[in-house]
Amino acid sequence: MSRPSGQDLSGPDRPSAHTADVPAARSGAPFRRLPRLLAALCDRLPEDRIAVVEQVLDTITGPEDPLLSRFIAAQSAAGLGQQLSEIVRVWRAEMPDMTGAGLALALATSRSFPRPRPAQVAVSGPISASIPARLTSGVAVEVIRMAQTSLLIASFAAHGARDVVTEIGQAVDRGVRVDLLLEESTQASAAFAELPDHVHVWHRVGPSGVLHAKLIAADRHTALLGSANLTDRALSDNIELGVVLRDPHLVEPLVGHFRWLLAPENNVMRLA
Repeated sequence: MSRPSGQDLSGPDRPSAHTADVPAARSGAPFRRLPRLLAALCDRLPEDRIAVVEQVLDTITGPEDPLLSRFIAAQSAAGLGQQLSEIVRVWRAEMPDMTGAGLALALATSRSFPRPRPAQVAVSGPISASIPARLTSGVAVEVIRMAQTSLLIASFAAHGARDVVTEIGQAVDRGVRVDLLLEESTQASAAFAELPDHVHVWHRVGPSGVLHAKLIAADRHTALLGSANLTDRALSDNIELGVVLRDPHLVEPLVGHFRWLLAPENNVMRLA
């Protein structure tokens, strides 16, 4: 915390600045934004993407290296180029003599300390370069890819979405249990007809109401919630909004609710 100008901090409750064997206070150290920006980048990107950034940084000499400018200009994810540009700007201002390899090491250090990751925005349709959001189509595939034991997917409508269907098939191949909760009146299950028979497809019991939820949950640790159905338009062209949760404390009860819906004794969902 900064001290008001002219404030007298001497007195009986404050040791003298010349007291022997007392280490110098560290409060005068300059505040640096760069570590916080690197941590925010780790929060945003999946580990494999962070590793790519580290590899690029390892090859550059410093913040003025043209290779870094070209790498930033090539980024298509919404807001990522601006986020990287801000890191370079602060790098130049705070630690201009640090090499790219040094910054890569700092980024790897931040990545190596697991911590709860914040919710992340996912969008479809037109996006502003200044908004730190990711496209729904890419996020959906990423969440499916994270499943190791179970995958729970709910959608009102489904059509096309070849990347999603392919990724679900690969999840099945690695032994993941897949449950698809689909609205029967939209014939959504047809989009997944090529998947193996042991993929569980569920429809709602009875004529009252429809299944309108949109969810992709990997195990009980990561979930994508949003307005987008599993259709080509919803994943890419429509104006849709979603959020990715990576906090097991939030995802666990969410998945628990849908597992309750599937329990036969509750008579809410039935196997197709």
